[in-house]
Amino acid sequence: MRNGKKVVSLLLAGVLAVLSCSCGNSSKEENSKKEADSNPRTEMRDDMTTSQIVEEMGLGINLGNTLEACGDWIDSSGGVNSYETAWGSPTITEDMIAGYAAAGFDSVRIPVAWSNLMAEDYTIAPELLDRVETVAQYVLDNGMYAVVNLHWDNGWIAGFSTDYDTCMEKYTRIWEQVTDRFADYGDHLILESMNEEGCFDDLWNRYSGSDDGKAEAYGIVNRINQQFVDLVRGSRGNNPKRHLLIAGYATDVDLTCDEAFQMPQDEAGRCAVSVHYYTPPTFCILEEDADWGKAKTTWGSPRDQRILENDMDKLKSRFLDNGVPVIIGEYGCSTKNKTEEIVRTFLTAVAQAAYTKGMCPMLWDVTGVFYDRNNCRMLDSQLEQDLQEIAAAPRDGVHNASGN
Repeated sequence: MRNGKKVVSLLLAGVLAVLSCSCGNSSKEENSKKEADSNPRTEMRDDMTTSQIVEEMGLGINLGNTLEACGDWIDSSGGVNSYETAWGSPTITEDMIAGYAAAGFDSVRIPVAWSNLMAEDYTIAPELLDRVETVAQYVLDNGMYAVVNLHWDNGWIAGFSTDYDTCMEKYTRIWEQVTDRFADYGDHLILESMNEEGCFDDLWNRYSGSDDGKAEAYGIVNRINQQFVDLVRGSRGNNPKRHLLIAGYATDVDLTCDEAFQMPQDEAGRCAVSVHYYTPPTFCILEEDADWGKAKTTWGSPRDQRILENDMDKLKSRFLDNGVPVIIGEYGCSTKNKTEEIVRTFLTAVAQAAYTKGMCPMLWDVTGVFYDRNNCRMLDSQLEQDLQEIAAAPRDGVHNASGN
């Protein structure tokens, strides 16, 4: 009996040892899988709604006047870098992008002019695709969300109103290539249908007070956005369930809140809407008086604050309350003839008004305005602190009534 017990004990010990090794290996494999799945480059979380993604995007910033720089005067023989630095930006580095994360930003918008290096058959040069992908990787590897778009791109989108088929062919070819390049990236990579060029003043003069041509103008924007969604959903990899950003009409708050603008049909239910905020334009854009307005150098009156809150309420009522997440793809102001304090007051007010309602506001920044790309830090440390305090404050919560 003693010998029998000894044999049984040895057998049990062996089994336990095998199980222990097996469990250890299984645990290691599970941990490895979790680490792989949590990689911002590849992780695609099926249980995350677009509203939750937008909430995680926090406060964002634009890599403006860089990869979307364009112009016939730029020497294309220098390749991507000639365009990347043409409007004053230094070459993008990983340290530069890491500085955004260190400053408290959780998302970076990467505007792109895809036509800069493109063949006559609309084939994008691999060099340009490679560079955009590298910059997006910098963003993802620093734990942030990357938004890649089709920007002004020399203005060819305006041609949709007169030569729809040719423009749509080009638009389709661009997104076929971009979606294929980013197909295997996870949900930290977001694609945006276009910039603020989705408006057609030759069909409808938005300032005239007349509705003549309005339906046709909006119809083109709606068709472009639908084609964008269909293209992405019909492509490979993670694209059928990728979170997408849909440009509003002229990305203007009032024009996008108009019922004529329609979000595209999307079986995946993973679309957010993009608007830009440069209100009032006499403060944000004008640097000197013009025939349409007098340049403002101050902001912050009760009336200014009321207009801002009303605009955010419009977006909430039209989109958030109907399950459509909102990203303020650009907001900002010219700094000329304005004090640092006034500029800071405006920027923090917009960020707070949008953020507390569950939107993601993305600061429009170009070289040497708000962020020092050479030294990789915010130029106004108080603005940095104020934005970080906004990001740490409570929000209204996630709006996902329709599953977005």
